[in-house]
Amino acid sequence: MAMRTTRKQNYPEWYQNVVSEADMAENASSPGCMVMKAWGYGLWERIQRVLDEKIKETGHENYYFPMFIPLSFFQKEADHVEGFAKEMAVVTHSRLVTEDGKLKPASPLEEPLIVRPTSETIIADSFAKWVKSYRDLPILLNQWANVVRWEMRPRLFLRTREFLWQEGHTVHATYKEAEDETVKMLGVYRDFAENALAMPVIIGRKPEYDKFPGAVDTYCIEAMMQDGKALQAGTSHFLGQNFAKSANIKFVNQNNEQEFAYTTSWGVSTRLIGGAIMSHADDDGMVMPPHVAPYQIVFVPVIKKADDTPRIMEYIENIKAQLKDKTAFGEKLRIKIDNRDKPSVDKVWEWIRKGAPMVCEIGARDIENNGLMVKERIFLGQPEGKKIMKVDEFIDSVGERLVALQQIMLEKATERLHNNIRTDITTPEAFAAYFANSNEWIEDGKQGKVAFVRGKWCGDSETEEILKSMKITIRCIPFDQSGTTGKCLLTGKDATMDVIYARSY
Repeated sequence: MAMRTTRKQNYPEWYQNVVSEADMAENASSPGCMVMKAWGYGLWERIQRVLDEKIKETGHENYYFPMFIPLSFFQKEADHVEGFAKEMAVVTHSRLVTEDGKLKPASPLEEPLIVRPTSETIIADSFAKWVKSYRDLPILLNQWANVVRWEMRPRLFLRTREFLWQEGHTVHATYKEAEDETVKMLGVYRDFAENALAMPVIIGRKPEYDKFPGAVDTYCIEAMMQDGKALQAGTSHFLGQNFAKSANIKFVNQNNEQEFAYTTSWGVSTRLIGGAIMSHADDDGMVMPPHVAPYQIVFVPVIKKADDTPRIMEYIENIKAQLKDKTAFGEKLRIKIDNRDKPSVDKVWEWIRKGAPMVCEIGARDIENNGLMVKERIFLGQPEGKKIMKVDEFIDSVGERLVALQQIMLEKATERLHNNIRTDITTPEAFAAYFANSNEWIEDGKQGKVAFVRGKWCGDSETEEILKSMKITIRCIPFDQSGTTGKCLLTGKDATMDVIYARSY
């Protein structure tokens, strides 16, 4: 019962089918927006819960700021407004009136309001009010919110005009404190991507031309999808004093001198869901990492005779009760009993499409044998993916098994990443020939047709046009530089900087 379209046949169409058939989201009537359904939003809730704990462990507290931002706030920081101008949604009127049977806007606002594309400007305004002395610093805050950016080519989870995200904002007394904060939070993102989403990433710095508008430096985590393209999974920005100067965030230091503060911002979004799909889903549907799956175990009653229903349901409820104190990833297990009035085979395939880590089928024969049929999603179609277990064995091992399944998913994705970073391409001619080919699905454990290239870059401004013509991007300048000299893969000039080249989402 494979999907209508496989990864190899048409990767973009396969992705849309996974989202649809896993019942995660659908296109909304509002153009460019999406309706997140229970299974998709449940994954976001898990992402939010796990990441929120990690953020709070670093000393940050949650705040909430308005989604309407005065236009003048953006005009204070020239690079910032230029970077977001084409994506901004603008509120210009406060009400509607009826004229000739039609609704028309009325009451123009004295100053237009921008619907939040990001919050640096409005949070900087608050920082300017709160910060007076070095004793007020640092301020470490985080916000869970929605954002509006007028995307022209929307795709569910990856690019929609409204999306959900987390954005951290901090203000510090020194350059070093702020820069250390920026790198620290990048590390939090890397840990979350790899250990919660089982999605390995490369960490590094963005090139000058691709940094966040108004930032001194932008750092990022980059993931490889199954078609060899890159996905920017999170960013952390060292803003220096740029926003402090535009918003007048000043403080009196320990020498009783007034100076501008240093700020940072960092964020991830519902794009992580798209990353999880394209990292783990297969031709049968979604595969959920157990750590963040809304339900980790789904029990499906197999009812062949109506008279068997009461005892089968009692048997399942008893197993669930014995699991109530069991844990995985430091939390109690998340369990679903699917007792809908539908054929059991249909229900099982629904949960396979959704990617539930474990689907357990229980019928009258299982009761007689004090057992159950356990299907582990990542091994679908493989002998080890379907096993009959005794109830006691299942209860004693299920928590450890979920953790093991998570690790297997990470190892599988890590192998794909490592096998598909080319380092043997050393000339512009070889580079151009390599990316002249099309991307395709990367079969597990093998090398794909076109994925990442790690090679030299001279940093010259002329390379931007070369990249655009090839539809290639520099994803990041990795932190682990080799320190060697070679030829720039775009110009052939001598170069020492290592970068990651790839096509991207």
